[in-house]
Order: sequence, then structure tokens, then C-alpha cells
Amino acid sequence: MGVRVIVLNAFFAALGQIGDPRFRKVLMRGIGLTILLLVVACAGAIWLINVVSGSDISLPFVGAVPWLNDVLNYSGIVLVLILPVFLMIPVASAITSMFLDEVAQAVEDKHYPALPPVPRIPIADAVLDSLGFLGVLIVANLLALVLYALFPPLMPFIFWGMNGFLLGREYFTLAAMRRVGRDGARRLRARHASTIWIAGTLMAIPLTFPLVNLVIPILGAATFTHIFHALNGRPEAARQS
Repeated sequence: MGVRVIVLNAFFAALGQIGDPRFRKVLMRGIGLTILLLVVACAGAIWLINVVSGSDISLPFVGAVPWLNDVLNYSGIVLVLILPVFLMIPVASAITSMFLDEVAQAVEDKHYPALPPVPRIPIADAVLDSLGFLGVLIVANLLALVLYALFPPLMPFIFWGMNGFLLGREYFTLAAMRRVGRDGARRLRARHASTIWIAGTLMAIPLTFPLVNLVIPILGAATFTHIFHALNGRPEAARQS
């Protein structure tokens, strides 16, 4: 089975299950926590700006510079307006990833019912993995701003390629480690890196569309669950002992 067939079959199988009540539960939980976190982040930014601008800012050898307070206040307003827009995608993806084990289980219950049960991932491990993923997403997208400035016409392709790599890596690892462990997931991911990147890019393209991007973490987790089972079933992808 070719790469394109595997990816497209997995994507459409996941899309056909998008109305699953367990999918909707994860979506609502992820959106709620994302909004809460962004509100807290904005409130924290406003508080920090008020603390810093509460007194005149002084510079060495210059003394007090009152107009810097105005610059700081106006910059803070711009920051609070832009922060939620910039962080919505990585925050939603990272927070929703804490609950994607439920999505993978829903996929396996419907499409792979003969599989044995898997142990539940401890909530502490899920939170740590999600925080790590969030950090990587934010840092990578900040660094990508340099490439956007240097190569403006290539901006969409840089965004899709980079986030496709990151999303593919995260979601495939999530699906694979449930069945073959973290080491087994790493080996399988390395063996099929190009397939995983292509599928991740397919997930990254809709990230540029508002509201649709909130569904991508769930659709991605379901798609990569199918991809894992397709790749793990190949003789060359068998688990190494």
C-alpha cells in the first residue's frame, strides 16, 4: 500500500468518525481550557504591565523617561490583543493533546475492536507531554518568524512544513506509544518519517483557517491512530524485541 493511499485512507476514516460523541467531548474540553488559559495569560500580561509602568522608568546616565511608560502601556494593549490570536493554535493543540488518548481509544473501539486494552496514561504524564509539546510549538513558530521575514512568498509553505513535521511527530508518537511503548514508537517513527511528515502536513494546512483549526488536534489523533495500525501491520514495521 502506497504512502498516499495510507494517508488518505486514514484521513477519510477519521473524518467519517468526526461526529463521535467522544470526539465532541474532547473538543469542548480542549476549547474550554484553551480559552481559560488565554484569559489567564492576558490577565497576567496586564498585571505585569501595570506593575512595571506604575512608576517612572529610569535609564542609566539619562534618568527618568516618562514617555516610556506610555510606550509600555500602548505596547501592552497591542500585546493583549495579539497574544490570543498568536497562541490559539499551539495552546489548543497542546491542551487538547492531554485528552487525545480518548480519541485514539474511540477509533480503536470502532475500527480495531479485537485489540487488547491498553493501560490508561497517567494524567501527570499527559500534562508533562502536553507542556513539552506546547513549548516546542511556540519556540518553533517564534523562530519561523525569521524565515517568514526572509522569504515572505514562502511563508505558507514554511508554516505548513514546520507544523506538519511537529504535529506528525507528536500525534504519531501518541498513537504508537499506546501499543508499542515510547521506544517502539520512536523506532517506527524513524522508519516511516516521510509518511508521517506528509500526513502531518495534511493536518497543518487547515490550521490556517479559523475555527477549523480547533478540530485539527482531534482529527489528527484519529488519523494517526489509523496510520500507526497501517504501518505497524507491515512486516518491516514489526516491533523489535
